[in-house]
Amino acid sequence: MFRRRTSPETADVPAAEAADAPGRAGGKGRPTPKRSEAEKARKQRVRPALNRREAMRRDRERMRTERAKTREAMNTGDEKYYLARDQGDVRRFVRNYVDSRRTVAEFFLPLILVILLTSLIGIPVVQLASTVIWVAAMVLLIVDLTILGSRVKREVRKRFPDDPGKGHVLYAITRATQLRRLRLPKPQVKPGTLV
Repeated sequence: MFRRRTSPETADVPAAEAADAPGRAGGKGRPTPKRSEAEKARKQRVRPALNRREAMRRDRERMRTERAKTREAMNTGDEKYYLARDQGDVRRFVRNYVDSRRTVAEFFLPLILVILLTSLIGIPVVQLASTVIWVAAMVLLIVDLTILGSRVKREVRKRFPDDPGKGHVLYAITRATQLRRLRLPKPQVKPGTLV
């Protein structure tokens, strides 16, 4: 009454041939774990925290390992563990585009430090010169970043027409204002390389 009926075609096929049927392509690619190992792993995943302090400690440890993995990926260039803002073909192109050029923006922070130190000197001519250099550096920075932003926007539109194009200019400007050695993810191209 509740049994399955077998069709005459499938009734004659042995079990070994049914397992090798073309409908089943490949396995899971690893051996099945022993029951004791699977139970141990499951208990490890769902093990409840003993108290709030223990839960906070576990969360901190998990976050620390994730940050270490992300930092290592940023240094080595493993895009799988990049932050969400750095992932994707468009962001890789923007990074390479910025890293392949020398800009005023990357020298701006050291220049400002020198200007600050020279403005502390008590000689009025030196203070005036440092103020003029500071204003000139600000104007050059604004012009340089404006040109960089328009070029990045144009290149992204040309190379990635389906991309919505949001945030790429700000990403390029932020990267350009960092010192080259301190940029994360690490630069993959040398200055002067055509991208």
